Amino acid sequence: MTAAAASAHTKAEERRALGVACGAHALHDGYTDLIYVLLPIWQHEFGLGFAALGLMKTVFSGTLAGFQIPSGLLAERFGSAVVLAFGTALAGFGYCLAGFSSGVAALVAALFVAGLGASTQHPLASSLIAHAFAGARSLKALGTYNFAGDIGKMTLPAAASLLFVVLPWREALVLLGGLGALAAIAIFVLIPRFAAEAAAPRKSEAGAGASSRLSQFGFPLLLSVGVIDSATRMAFLTFLPFVLTAKGASLPTVGLALTLVFAGGAAGKLVCAFIGARIGAVATVWLTEAVTALGIVALLPLSLEAALLLLPLVGVALNGTSSVLYGSVPDLVEPARRQRAFGIFYTGTIGAGAVSPALYGLLGDAVGVPSALVVVAAVVLLTLPITLALRPALATRPPTS
Repeated sequence: MTAAAASAHTKAEERRALGVACGAHALHDGYTDLIYVLLPIWQHEFGLGFAALGLMKTVFSGTLAGFQIPSGLLAERFGSAVVLAFGTALAGFGYCLAGFSSGVAALVAALFVAGLGASTQHPLASSLIAHAFAGARSLKALGTYNFAGDIGKMTLPAAASLLFVVLPWREALVLLGGLGALAAIAIFVLIPRFAAEAAAPRKSEAGAGASSRLSQFGFPLLLSVGVIDSATRMAFLTFLPFVLTAKGASLPTVGLALTLVFAGGAAGKLVCAFIGARIGAVATVWLTEAVTALGIVALLPLSLEAALLLLPLVGVALNGTSSVLYGSVPDLVEPARRQRAFGIFYTGTIGAGAVSPALYGLLGDAVGVPSALVVVAAVVLLTLPITLALRPALATRPPTS
């Protein structure tokens, strides 16, 4: 194979890897947020209270978070193509089962199955991109992948809402679940089969020996930044509606405000990955976390109109950090351990986001929402010294092209 042919083949595999990963992320994240559309339907259908409805979401999200590490281990044994395709089909099958459910117990079991399938996506799709792309290009690709999840969160629930107008919810769920089977076939056929030895470490042998001690602690430090970032992001979103209501916002205005944050967040996931590739992960995290903390504090004294203008920028910084953090995982972990590392990273960040609203809620009850938000902003700043300690371990990232 000539050099030109080899280069064309590599580019084709990169496009396939990115396409498969982005498509899987969009579908799986769409399945995750589809539950929010279904909760009112299930409340009416089964006569459920809010505690039971919360349990529905917890079953799915808890299963998704808890089985990400086992999914990575299974992929090491059976291959990413098999496990990711099977997981995608299983997630769709879970929604098909939900469409056939005759009671609450069957519905909970269906959501467990769907969550089990969805647990395969984050560690395996992220690792796929890390295999296909190197250096700063990996960070850009992971940012694009991160952005694709937000596209799925917007499109699949919206499509489901339209389907529910023309079809009974059970038939609509079976149809949506069938997308998982079709996507599973596409994933299995299209996913590149990278040889394990093809994903060589990026550091030179001499550089690896000099920085082995730093790299040993690099991933735990990065994980701690991710945990803090995720926890404070969920806490801010929990308190934001109450801050705006105190400024006189109506319910539609609160909905608009959240939309502005989410739109900024989707853009931030993509934009901050490219910024990180240009100026480095450490500098980007300092920028996004500082803007997040300042933005949270600035919202408190502003008028409602000024707060609405600020929220998209807060959203960019609030969510943009995540792309930089996920994109830095491959630089701190040996190629053979990336699937496992991504599983641990996503489990830690998703778990932190799940428990933080309850913990910060207790703080809000004790000191009030404005004071609690000041604490949230202060905790965000804890990531800065931790990220600074990561600088030596990330110093060997190749510059962007």
